[in-house]
Amino acid sequence: MSDSDAWAKACAEDLEAEKARRRAQRATEPGSPAEEFRRLFEAVADKVSGGLGAPLLGGQAAQTAAQTVQQLVNQAKAVVEPVIERNPQVFDHLAAAGSELLAAYRSAVEGHESRWTRGGGAVPEDDDPRRDADPDTPRKKDDEGPGTGQHIDLD
Repeated sequence: MSDSDAWAKACAEDLEAEKARRRAQRATEPGSPAEEFRRLFEAVADKVSGGLGAPLLGGQAAQTAAQTVQQLVNQAKAVVEPVIERNPQVFDHLAAAGSELLAAYRSAVEGHESRWTRGGGAVPEDDDPRRDADPDTPRKKDDEGPGTGQHIDLD
């Protein structure tokens, strides 16, 4: 077997292993928006209660800060959990509204980008206001961009 065959085989094996890893990651489908919010809240609470104050404060101050943060996290959980339990449909509506806002934003950006790449709303030749102002003004082609087509002397 030549070196190029061995290299190709190793690359193919690595690619298959990466595909398998990604399939395993996707196997856990996201839950409802309420469940995802609960997971997010838990992750943030764990990060905040586990890492705040310890590197900056020493000894007793770090313990006091950690206890205070843990109390705040527990109080926030006590407030948030009943809301999630009683109103899971609210999170469904919020997720749908967020998706609609994202779609509207994408549409606006795509429209702006397409106008920008086409030349930014070029005036049709019949409606060109420069035609009436100066008949000697050279006409610009649509692919020349939004400029006037006149030479500017920079000296």
